[in-house]
Amino acid sequence: QVQLQESGPGLVKPSQTLSLTCTVSGGSITTRYFVWTWIRQPPGKGLEWMGLITYDGSTYYSPSLKSRTSISRDTSKNQFSLQLNPVTPEDTAVYYCATNSRLGVYTTPYEYDYWGQGTQVTVSS
Repeated sequence: QVQLQESGPGLVKPSQTLSLTCTVSGGSITTRYFVWTWIRQPPGKGLEWMGLITYDGSTYYSPSLKSRTSISRDTSKNQFSLQLNPVTPEDTAVYYCATNSRLGVYTTPYEYDYWGQGTQVTVSS
């Protein structure tokens, strides 16, 4: 069974770059036809899909975040990463990485089968 674990700083200053990494175990990020995604949940709000990277390295982003978001991968470490730049306090949220095995651009968070436990990121000076 695929397991995911988010890691990264819990506090980021406004205007700086938020960088998170998702480490995958129990499967390879290059396995057909998996997609690997980032989702966040601001306090008191619902889940928001941010973007994804496919098993072959293609990326897709939420239109509302596209100008500030980059998702990349390191196949040698079986990891994929999120960068969000610049950040504001409104980017404070719990950030999750997730996956499913059906190639497609899934923008509804509940379409993802396996999730990390989430990591809290606070944007504050």
